Amino acid sequence: MKRFVGRIVAAAFLILALPTLTGCEVNPATGRASFTALMGPEDEARVGAQEHPKIIAQFGGVYDEPKVAGYVAQIGGRLVANSEMPRYPFTFTVLNSPVINAFALPGGYVYVTRGLVSLANSEAELAGVIAHEIGHVTARHTAERYSAAVAAQLGLTILGAATGNQDLVDLGQLGGQLALAGFSRSQELEADELGVRYLRNAGYDPKAVAQFLRSLDAEKNLMARIFKRDANERDLFATHPPTPERVQVATQLAGNATGVVNRDPFLDEISGMLYGDDPEQGFVRDEVFLHPKLKFTFRVPAGFPMINTQRAVIARRANTGLVRFDSAPRNESHPDPLTYLTQIWGRQLNLGRAERIEVNGLRGATAATRRVGTLDDYRGTLDLRLVVLQAPGNTLYRFLFVSRPEATAGLATEFQRTTYSFRMLRDAEVKNLQPLTVELQPVKGGDTQESLAAGLPFADFRVERFRILNGLRPGELPPPGGRVKVIAE
Repeated sequence: MKRFVGRIVAAAFLILALPTLTGCEVNPATGRASFTALMGPEDEARVGAQEHPKIIAQFGGVYDEPKVAGYVAQIGGRLVANSEMPRYPFTFTVLNSPVINAFALPGGYVYVTRGLVSLANSEAELAGVIAHEIGHVTARHTAERYSAAVAAQLGLTILGAATGNQDLVDLGQLGGQLALAGFSRSQELEADELGVRYLRNAGYDPKAVAQFLRSLDAEKNLMARIFKRDANERDLFATHPPTPERVQVATQLAGNATGVVNRDPFLDEISGMLYGDDPEQGFVRDEVFLHPKLKFTFRVPAGFPMINTQRAVIARRANTGLVRFDSAPRNESHPDPLTYLTQIWGRQLNLGRAERIEVNGLRGATAATRRVGTLDDYRGTLDLRLVVLQAPGNTLYRFLFVSRPEATAGLATEFQRTTYSFRMLRDAEVKNLQPLTVELQPVKGGDTQESLAAGLPFADFRVERFRILNGLRPGELPPPGGRVKVIAE
């Protein structure tokens, strides 16, 4: 018993002593002592360089429009020159993704998506986002996060080994994963503070930070309405402070300071920029998905908002049903769609009612099963229908239809229509498919938000989309002669 207690005391001493042994340092950007000794600057540079190509692949590649890429790099260089690390080798990348996002890796790798660029309405707003990400780097938030995670995991591993309690070891691993999953609330607010500082130092209007955050919040709320989900729901790993809180903090930090906004130069730079999905990855048009490169199309049921991700196209009716579409290479050992469905894709699903089908000249197969699973807030029995279609060449296209049992009968016809809407596009149809782009339109006397939004290529929420795209309040417009962003095909 004494030996057991002694081991616990020794382990506890090691845990308490670990930060002291590794030490802290005062960060010139934050002015506070931070525990970063377990990830030095060389480690940060190495990690960033290793992860950089993975980020590019995950987010659809680099947006290869030189005008936009050069503009972002120019803004980033101006901000870095006015930070505490003016000679640090930052790398600024515009990602070819419609998702509104920005983030930084250790080693000075800063990313903004073209979706985020299109949401901004001035150079100062875009600079505010980039300055925030630079703040994460200069504050060495990743090094702090990593060092704290390693220390916690090492300490709990020692304690677990001393007590024989494997749960403590597992808890240490989970703690490390959580720490590495996202920046903490305090780190996000600190990056906001640093971002406003760099913005002001570079001569930009710091009030642009709050203006962009308002647009971001409005966009989030609109997407919640479109996809019928709670705008305030946050997952286990979400650590960002609520946007309204960040708006309030950014407004306080900006105070009465003024500076350059550069709205018109910004609009000139992004005019003609790709908006939404890249045709190389297919694109969504209301209830229709089209892929110009692979030459196919299909239609999902009404009321199933659709998103196009890197791995699949997903359409969902909240808590009711889901359509997932993806592709797979043809398996030479099971070339027939039915054997592929039953022996490869669905071999562990206990499929029933498996049968061959033909869809617009394509051989296919379908089967159904029932499983326990999760659909949004619902957890329980779900009905699944699988469909596989053999396209020309060696590609199989797959639909997975999911529904709650009480909704299955009502959705059966709609899901069947989706299946039989799949077809290959003719060359003449492909030639007529054009991507969406950001265009500029002068405001004329008598224009309203409603009249300017009427031409947007969306079936719903046109006025709200126009307002958010241009960072406007209800009824607000630039004076005649001023320009607004519109989306054109």
